[in-house]
Amino acid sequence: MKCLVLAAAFCLPIQMFAQQTVPEIKFHAETKFFKLPPDLYFGEAAGVAVNSKGHVFVFSRGSTTGPAYGAAAAQLLEFDVDGKYVREIGHHLYAWSFAHAVKVDKEDNIWVADKGSDMVIKFNPEGQVLMVFGRKQEGSDEGTGPLKHPKPPLPPIDGEFRQVSDMAWDAAGNTYISDGYINSRIAKIDKDGNWIKSWGEPGTGPGQFNTPHSIATDDAGNVYVADRGNGRIQVFDGDGKFLREIHIDVPYDRNIRPWMGKVPSEVEIIRLCLGTCVRATGRIALEMHPAVACYSLILLRGLKSQFLHPPIQQLGSIQ
Repeated sequence: MKCLVLAAAFCLPIQMFAQQTVPEIKFHAETKFFKLPPDLYFGEAAGVAVNSKGHVFVFSRGSTTGPAYGAAAAQLLEFDVDGKYVREIGHHLYAWSFAHAVKVDKEDNIWVADKGSDMVIKFNPEGQVLMVFGRKQEGSDEGTGPLKHPKPPLPPIDGEFRQVSDMAWDAAGNTYISDGYINSRIAKIDKDGNWIKSWGEPGTGPGQFNTPHSIATDDAGNVYVADRGNGRIQVFDGDGKFLREIHIDVPYDRNIRPWMGKVPSEVEIIRLCLGTCVRATGRIALEMHPAVACYSLILLRGLKSQFLHPPIQQLGSIQ
Protein backbone atom coordinates (compact mmCIF):
# COMPACT_ATOMS: atom_id res chain seq x y z
CA MET A 1 0.00 0.00 0.00
CA LYS A 2 1.27 3.44 -0.82
CA CYS A 3 2.57 5.69 1.91
CA LEU A 4 1.52 9.30 1.66
CA VAL A 5 2.91 12.12 3.73
CA LEU A 6 1.21 15.38 4.64
CA ALA A 7 3.83 17.76 6.01
CA ALA A 8 3.47 21.10 7.74
CA ALA A 9 4.83 24.15 5.96
CA PHE A 10 8.02 24.31 7.99
CA CYS A 11 8.99 20.68 7.64
CA LEU A 12 12.44 19.88 6.33
CA PRO A 13 13.26 17.36 3.67
CA ILE A 14 14.99 14.64 5.68
CA GLN A 15 17.52 11.97 4.94
CA MET A 16 15.77 8.78 5.97
CA PHE A 17 18.96 6.87 6.42
CA ALA A 18 22.54 8.14 6.39
CA GLN A 19 23.57 6.08 3.35
CA GLN A 20 20.59 7.17 1.21
CA THR A 21 19.78 10.46 -0.45
CA VAL A 22 16.08 11.21 -0.39
CA PRO A 23 14.78 13.67 -3.00
CA GLU A 24 12.77 16.71 -2.04
CA ILE A 25 9.13 15.82 -1.46
CA LYS A 26 6.75 18.11 -3.30
CA PHE A 27 3.31 18.17 -1.76
CA HIS A 28 -0.02 19.91 -1.69
CA ALA A 29 -1.66 20.28 1.71
CA GLU A 30 -5.44 19.97 1.62
CA THR A 31 -6.21 21.94 4.77
CA LYS A 32 -10.01 21.75 4.43
CA PHE A 33 -10.31 18.02 3.79
CA PHE A 34 -12.08 17.18 7.06
CA LYS A 35 -15.67 18.44 7.29
CA LEU A 36 -16.50 18.59 10.96
CA PRO A 37 -20.08 19.23 12.06
CA PRO A 38 -20.86 22.47 13.93
CA ASP A 39 -19.49 22.65 17.49
CA LEU A 40 -17.17 19.66 17.02
CA TYR A 41 -13.44 20.35 17.05
CA PHE A 42 -10.14 18.48 16.87
CA GLY A 43 -7.78 18.60 19.78
CA GLU A 44 -4.17 17.57 19.20
CA ALA A 45 -4.36 14.87 16.52
CA ALA A 46 -2.36 12.12 18.21
CA GLY A 47 -3.09 9.39 15.65
CA VAL A 48 -4.43 8.91 12.13
CA ALA A 49 -5.33 5.64 10.37
CA VAL A 50 -7.15 4.50 7.21
CA ASN A 51 -9.23 1.37 6.59
CA SER A 52 -9.66 -0.65 3.38
CA LYS A 53 -12.53 1.59 2.24
CA GLY A 54 -10.42 4.73 2.51
CA HIS A 55 -12.20 5.96 5.62
CA VAL A 56 -9.98 8.04 7.88
CA PHE A 57 -9.89 7.65 11.65
CA VAL A 58 -8.51 10.49 13.76
CA PHE A 59 -7.68 9.88 17.42
CA SER A 60 -7.70 13.39 18.78
CA ARG A 61 -7.12 14.93 22.19
CA GLY A 62 -10.49 16.59 21.96
CA SER A 63 -13.75 16.38 23.94
CA THR A 64 -11.81 17.56 26.98
CA THR A 65 -13.51 17.04 30.33
CA GLY A 66 -12.27 17.52 33.87
CA PRO A 67 -9.89 19.89 35.65
CA ALA A 68 -7.23 21.98 33.97
CA TYR A 69 -4.57 19.49 35.09
CA GLY A 70 -5.26 15.83 34.45
CA ALA A 71 -8.33 16.35 32.28
CA ALA A 72 -9.45 13.55 29.95
CA ALA A 73 -8.70 14.33 26.31
CA ALA A 74 -9.51 11.52 23.86
CA GLN A 75 -11.98 11.28 21.00
CA LEU A 76 -12.08 8.88 18.03
CA LEU A 77 -13.70 10.31 14.87
CA GLU A 78 -14.35 8.66 11.50
CA PHE A 79 -14.50 10.39 8.09
CA ASP A 80 -15.29 9.01 4.64
CA VAL A 81 -13.01 9.14 1.58
CA ASP A 82 -14.10 12.72 0.88
CA GLY A 83 -13.50 13.92 4.43
CA LYS A 84 -17.20 13.98 5.35
CA TYR A 85 -17.83 13.30 9.03
CA VAL A 86 -19.29 9.83 9.61
CA ARG A 87 -19.43 9.23 13.35
CA GLU A 88 -17.72 9.28 16.72
CA ILE A 89 -16.63 5.87 17.98
CA GLY A 90 -16.58 5.05 21.69
CA HIS A 91 -18.34 8.17 22.93
CA HIS A 92 -17.58 8.52 26.66
CA LEU A 93 -15.72 5.20 26.68
CA TYR A 94 -14.32 4.25 30.09
CA ALA A 95 -10.84 3.87 28.57
CA TRP A 96 -10.68 7.41 27.22
CA SER A 97 -8.11 9.54 29.01
CA PHE A 98 -5.24 10.79 26.80
CA ALA A 99 -5.21 9.82 23.12
CA HIS A 100 -1.97 8.42 21.71
CA ALA A 101 -2.29 6.07 18.70
CA VAL A 102 -4.88 4.55 16.35
CA LYS A 103 -4.37 1.80 13.76
CA VAL A 104 -6.56 -0.41 11.57
CA ASP A 105 -5.76 -4.10 11.10
CA LYS A 106 -6.24 -6.21 7.95
CA GLU A 107 -9.82 -7.04 8.96
CA ASP A 108 -10.67 -3.35 9.39
CA ASN A 109 -10.83 -3.60 13.17
CA ILE A 110 -9.88 -0.31 14.81
CA TRP A 111 -7.29 -0.30 17.58
CA VAL A 112 -6.35 2.55 19.89
CA ALA A 113 -3.69 3.05 22.55
CA ASP A 114 -4.61 5.46 25.33
CA LYS A 115 -1.55 6.69 27.20
CA GLY A 116 -3.57 8.15 30.08
CA SER A 117 -5.65 5.10 30.98
CA ASP A 118 -2.89 2.57 30.19
CA MET A 119 -5.31 0.68 27.96
CA VAL A 120 -5.46 -0.70 24.41
CA ILE A 121 -8.93 -1.12 22.90
CA LYS A 122 -9.97 -3.19 19.86
CA PHE A 123 -13.19 -2.12 18.09
CA ASN A 124 -14.84 -4.07 15.28
CA PRO A 125 -15.67 -2.15 12.05
CA GLU A 126 -19.10 -1.36 13.47
CA GLY A 127 -17.51 0.40 16.44
CA GLN A 128 -18.27 -2.21 19.10
CA VAL A 129 -15.61 -3.05 21.69
CA LEU A 130 -14.15 -6.52 21.08
CA MET A 131 -11.10 -6.61 23.34
CA VAL A 132 -9.63 -4.56 26.17
CA PHE A 133 -5.98 -4.80 27.22
CA GLY A 134 -4.52 -3.21 30.33
CA ARG A 135 -6.28 -1.70 33.30
CA LYS A 136 -7.19 1.83 34.23
CA GLN A 137 -6.67 3.01 37.80
CA GLU A 138 -9.95 2.85 39.68
CA GLY A 139 -11.40 6.23 40.60
CA SER A 140 -12.25 5.00 44.08
CA ASP A 141 -8.80 3.59 44.86
CA GLU A 142 -6.77 5.36 47.52
CA GLY A 143 -3.76 7.02 45.95
CA THR A 144 -5.15 7.12 42.41
CA GLY A 145 -3.24 9.78 40.46
CA PRO A 146 -0.54 10.35 37.86
CA LEU A 147 1.94 7.49 37.49
CA LYS A 148 5.31 8.07 39.13
CA HIS A 149 8.74 7.58 37.57
CA PRO A 150 10.78 5.90 40.33
CA LYS A 151 14.42 5.07 39.70
CA PRO A 152 15.08 2.24 39.44
CA PRO A 153 11.64 1.69 37.85
CA LEU A 154 9.11 -0.69 39.30
CA PRO A 155 9.06 -4.11 37.62
CA PRO A 156 6.37 -4.41 34.92
CA ILE A 157 3.28 -6.52 35.57
CA ASP A 158 1.94 -8.97 32.98
CA GLY A 159 -1.37 -7.76 31.59
CA GLU A 160 -0.87 -4.18 32.72
CA PHE A 161 0.78 -1.19 31.05
CA ARG A 162 2.30 2.07 32.20
CA GLN A 163 1.65 4.78 29.63
CA VAL A 164 1.20 2.48 26.65
CA SER A 165 2.07 3.94 23.24
CA ASP A 166 1.25 1.78 20.17
CA MET A 167 0.39 -1.65 18.70
CA ALA A 168 1.06 -3.77 15.60
CA TRP A 169 0.25 -7.30 14.34
CA ASP A 170 1.89 -10.18 12.55
CA ALA A 171 0.40 -12.54 9.95
CA ALA A 172 -0.70 -15.00 12.66
CA GLY A 173 -2.78 -12.32 14.37
CA ASN A 174 -0.46 -11.81 17.34
CA THR A 175 -0.49 -8.29 18.72
CA TYR A 176 2.69 -6.46 19.75
CA ILE A 177 2.26 -3.53 22.12
CA SER A 178 4.90 -0.92 22.92
CA ASP A 179 4.84 -0.14 26.63
CA GLY A 180 5.83 2.66 26.83
CA TYR A 181 6.71 5.90 28.58
CA ILE A 182 7.34 4.28 31.97
CA ASN A 183 7.72 0.57 31.29
CA SER A 184 10.43 -0.13 28.74
CA ARG A 185 9.25 -3.29 27.03
CA ILE A 186 7.27 -4.92 24.23
CA ALA A 187 4.28 -7.15 25.03
CA LYS A 188 3.13 -10.00 22.80
CA ILE A 189 -0.51 -11.17 22.93
CA ASP A 190 -2.05 -13.92 20.78
CA LYS A 191 -5.08 -13.53 18.49
CA ASP A 192 -7.42 -14.69 21.26
CA GLY A 193 -6.16 -12.07 23.71
CA ASN A 194 -3.91 -14.36 25.77
CA TRP A 195 -0.74 -12.80 27.16
CA ILE A 196 2.26 -14.65 25.69
CA LYS A 197 5.35 -12.77 26.85
CA SER A 198 7.14 -9.46 27.07
CA TRP A 199 10.73 -8.39 26.55
CA GLY A 200 12.87 -5.34 27.21
CA GLU A 201 14.10 -3.20 30.07
CA PRO A 202 15.37 0.37 30.53
CA GLY A 203 18.77 1.10 29.04
CA THR A 204 20.74 1.77 25.89
CA GLY A 205 21.95 -1.71 24.89
CA PRO A 206 20.39 -4.20 22.47
CA GLY A 207 16.92 -5.12 23.67
CA GLN A 208 16.82 -2.20 26.07
CA PHE A 209 14.61 0.85 25.55
CA ASN A 210 14.23 4.50 26.41
CA THR A 211 10.61 5.26 25.53
CA PRO A 212 9.53 2.62 23.00
CA HIS A 213 7.22 5.07 21.28
CA SER A 214 5.86 3.11 18.33
CA ILE A 215 5.94 -0.32 16.76
CA ALA A 216 5.56 -1.96 13.35
CA THR A 217 5.94 -5.36 11.69
CA ASP A 218 6.99 -6.51 8.23
CA ASP A 219 5.80 -9.39 6.06
CA ALA A 220 8.53 -11.66 7.43
CA GLY A 221 7.22 -11.24 10.99
CA ASN A 222 10.01 -8.99 12.19
CA VAL A 223 9.12 -6.35 14.77
CA TYR A 224 10.41 -2.77 14.48
CA VAL A 225 10.44 -0.64 17.63
CA ALA A 226 10.92 3.13 17.54
CA ASP A 227 13.24 3.49 20.54
CA ARG A 228 12.81 7.23 20.65
CA GLY A 229 14.96 8.20 23.59
CA ASN A 230 17.89 6.24 22.15
CA GLY A 231 17.48 7.71 18.65
CA ARG A 232 17.16 4.37 16.87
CA ILE A 233 14.88 1.64 15.55
CA GLN A 234 15.48 -1.81 17.02
CA VAL A 235 14.54 -4.88 14.99
CA PHE A 236 13.49 -8.19 16.60
CA ASP A 237 12.00 -11.45 15.46
CA GLY A 238 8.50 -12.35 16.63
CA ASP A 239 9.84 -13.91 19.83
CA GLY A 240 11.84 -10.86 20.86
CA LYS A 241 15.26 -11.96 19.64
CA PHE A 242 17.34 -8.89 18.81
CA LEU A 243 18.35 -8.81 15.13
CA ARG A 244 19.78 -5.38 14.39
CA GLU A 245 19.28 -1.67 14.89
CA ILE A 246 18.86 1.30 12.60
CA HIS A 247 20.44 4.49 13.88
CA ILE A 248 18.84 7.82 13.08
CA ASP A 249 21.41 10.41 12.04
CA VAL A 250 19.70 13.12 10.03
CA PRO A 251 21.18 16.43 8.85
CA TYR A 252 19.17 19.56 9.53
CA ASP A 253 19.17 23.24 8.69
CA ARG A 254 20.94 24.94 11.58
CA ASN A 255 19.28 28.27 10.72
CA ILE A 256 15.74 27.04 11.27
CA ARG A 257 14.00 28.07 14.48
CA PRO A 258 11.14 26.39 16.34
CA TRP A 259 8.02 28.46 16.87
CA MET A 260 8.01 27.65 20.59
CA GLY A 261 10.82 26.89 22.99
CA LYS A 262 14.59 26.90 22.69
CA VAL A 263 16.55 25.71 19.69
CA PRO A 264 17.17 21.98 20.29
CA SER A 265 20.68 20.61 20.27
CA GLU A 266 21.82 18.18 17.58
CA VAL A 267 21.44 15.27 19.99
CA GLU A 268 17.96 16.40 20.99
CA ILE A 269 16.89 16.65 17.36
CA ILE A 270 18.04 13.12 16.62
CA ARG A 271 16.17 11.82 19.65
CA LEU A 272 13.00 13.87 19.36
CA CYS A 273 12.56 13.45 15.62
CA LEU A 274 12.29 9.70 16.00
CA GLY A 275 8.59 9.08 16.22
CA THR A 276 6.72 6.33 14.48
CA CYS A 277 7.58 3.27 12.42
CA VAL A 278 4.65 2.57 10.12
CA ARG A 279 4.15 -0.76 8.40
CA ALA A 280 3.79 -0.31 4.67
CA THR A 281 4.36 -3.43 2.60
CA GLY A 282 7.90 -4.06 3.82
CA ARG A 283 8.89 -0.40 3.84
CA ILE A 284 9.36 1.94 6.75
CA ALA A 285 8.83 5.66 7.28
CA LEU A 286 9.50 7.98 10.20
CA GLU A 287 7.08 10.39 11.79
CA MET A 288 8.62 13.44 13.45
CA HIS A 289 7.63 13.79 17.09
CA PRO A 290 5.51 16.85 18.01
CA ALA A 291 8.12 17.93 20.56
CA VAL A 292 10.00 19.58 17.70
CA ALA A 293 7.10 21.63 16.46
CA CYS A 294 8.76 23.08 13.37
CA TYR A 295 9.46 19.56 12.11
CA SER A 296 5.83 18.42 12.50
CA LEU A 297 4.91 15.62 10.15
CA ILE A 298 1.77 13.52 9.86
CA LEU A 299 2.16 10.16 8.20
CA LEU A 300 -0.95 8.71 6.62
CA ARG A 301 -1.14 5.26 5.07
CA GLY A 302 -3.24 4.52 2.01
CA LEU A 303 -4.97 7.88 1.63
CA LYS A 304 -6.39 9.22 -1.60
CA SER A 305 -4.27 11.57 -3.67
CA GLN A 306 -6.07 14.71 -2.50
CA PHE A 307 -3.79 14.63 0.56
CA LEU A 308 -0.56 14.79 -1.38
CA HIS A 309 0.37 15.55 -4.97
CA PRO A 310 2.24 13.66 -6.32
CA PRO A 311 1.91 10.54 -4.13
CA ILE A 312 5.06 9.16 -2.57
CA GLN A 313 6.01 5.71 -3.80
CA GLN A 314 8.73 4.79 -1.30
CA LEU A 315 10.33 6.49 1.66
CA GLY A 316 13.09 4.07 2.52
CA SER A 317 13.92 0.39 2.37
CA ILE A 318 14.32 -1.69 5.52
CA GLN A 319 15.54 -4.88 3.89
